[in-house]
Amino acid sequence: MKVGLIGNPNVGKSVIFHQLTGVGVEVSNYPGTTINRQYGTTCFQKAIIEFIDLPGTYSLEGDSEEEKIVRSFVESDEADVIVAVLDAGRLERNLYLTLQVSEYRKPMLVILNMMDEAEKSGIQVDTAQLSSILGVEVIPTVAIQGKNTGSIIPAILSSSRVPVVKVLYDHHIEAAIKSLKTIHNLEWVDAIHALQGQAEDADIREAATALSEEIERMHRMTVAQIIAGNRHHCAEHIANEVVHFQSPERGPDIDRLLTTRIPGIPILAAILIGILLTVFVIGSWLEEAIVTLINTFVMQPFLAAGLPPLAEQLGVSLILAIQAGFGIAFPFIFTFYLFIALLEDSGYLTRAAFLADRTLHRFGMHGQGIIPLVLGFGCNVPAIMSVKLLRTKRERLIASFLVTLVPCSARTVIIAGLVAAFIGLAAAMSVYLLVTIVILATGLILSRVTPGDQYGMILEMSPLRRPTLKNVLLKSWLRIREFLLIAMPLLIIASIILGLFQYFGLMAAFEEFIAPFSETVLGLPSYATTALLFGILRKEMALETLIILAGTADLGSVLTMAQIYIFAVVSVLFVPCIATIAVLKKEIGIRMALVISAYTLVVGLLAGAILNILLS
Repeated sequence: MKVGLIGNPNVGKSVIFHQLTGVGVEVSNYPGTTINRQYGTTCFQKAIIEFIDLPGTYSLEGDSEEEKIVRSFVESDEADVIVAVLDAGRLERNLYLTLQVSEYRKPMLVILNMMDEAEKSGIQVDTAQLSSILGVEVIPTVAIQGKNTGSIIPAILSSSRVPVVKVLYDHHIEAAIKSLKTIHNLEWVDAIHALQGQAEDADIREAATALSEEIERMHRMTVAQIIAGNRHHCAEHIANEVVHFQSPERGPDIDRLLTTRIPGIPILAAILIGILLTVFVIGSWLEEAIVTLINTFVMQPFLAAGLPPLAEQLGVSLILAIQAGFGIAFPFIFTFYLFIALLEDSGYLTRAAFLADRTLHRFGMHGQGIIPLVLGFGCNVPAIMSVKLLRTKRERLIASFLVTLVPCSARTVIIAGLVAAFIGLAAAMSVYLLVTIVILATGLILSRVTPGDQYGMILEMSPLRRPTLKNVLLKSWLRIREFLLIAMPLLIIASIILGLFQYFGLMAAFEEFIAPFSETVLGLPSYATTALLFGILRKEMALETLIILAGTADLGSVLTMAQIYIFAVVSVLFVPCIATIAVLKKEIGIRMALVISAYTLVVGLLAGAILNILLS
């Protein structure tokens, strides 16, 4: 059996999907968390059930990527049951999509989620009456706490049924639908689509167009507007029947503080700077402790063993890889992911988007663009995937450009593990300031040269919630798991290969070839420029490879302060990692992915050259 989870953005579909399948998915308190299909399978009483978590959408009839994915799924026969997930606190708006789905006459089940938040707002929903009106089972849940989610699978197997609710359309629309059904033998929903200009058959399209034009002349409104209005009226009527309000307890108006420019913007700046400083302090402390332990209990005993030169070279390369990965990269990355997860779960990101709207308009985007930019501090890959939240191709292109420049957690490893550790916190923060200036300049240029229209922002304000420790840790683990399963093996393999190259003299030959450019333009030793190239595989590998090639984690003993600073700046601005380039290709095309890569290459090298002149 296949079951599709459908609902508006931010109603808790992904939480329910995880509760039902155990599949690790990111669950966040802002719209657009799920941007592609997610699949998971569970077994209940010997029945195998496959769940499909679909992107959140408000309608099935638009042209956005999310609407196309969900519409295609509903129109196909892929699902045996459709589970509509609704936010109990926003029932009227959520019912619009449910009414659309019900017209496909497929077995359904309704989950009324976030009952606790609705009750806190003074909203009481008569679930029995709602079930009677819709003609399907309605299950009230608090998915984030796991309340009543155990009733969902039994209800899917035994109680799912075709809904009986029917939207009462304008009598002219009803007459046109009946005419198309009779003459062309169409289903009800196909006739509605035909009236809205979505028929593929030429004869049906011609007949539907004639009917639509006549209706529009009489109403002076498009058929799509009339149909949407009728659905909204039906959703409003149902909500009025089943929702009862009580005066909620009033607490302090935190939203007003967070969404007013003063003190909202200073609070936003303090949060971001505070996160960076905390990551630096915690990460540096963990880095020093882990590196010291590995040096004392692993590296020194190994060097004292007196192994043959080749075995010693490979062993040292392996130990340095482990030291660089677990001792330097892991502490900063994991700490950063914890804070990003806290921001996401709290609902603060939508407040940040509201505050940033006016500013981001100057850079060709609206406020929602701050969500991928903030996510970029964690990892550029999901951040670029989230640019689908933005409405136009122009905004998505500008956001993709800027996200690739945002210092992700891997770049933070370089800034914190190199600049903060060997020069100081002020120097590390200055790297962020320099990158911010580059991002702002890039945004201003792109806003003037990128073709396309710019629109205002319509964004659902996610409710403020207390982040749950379980979800924060789970999300952080899902993200750090990629580092452990992909980056660490890659680092170890690359380290061993580098050890072999060093042993046989190949690395020395390459470094001799690149030395004139490295030393003259960037002021770096040739092995440092070699390490930069490895950053294209994974950004943190630039630092890890530098340690391996330098033969020590104490980089302050082999590089000057100026060289450390230049290396960090070039690494941060240099070509994005392979994974980022791959997702850029998927989202905006190979040509623009190459343009962005070339731009970052030029900007990184130019910044390094200028710093070399200024600091030498």
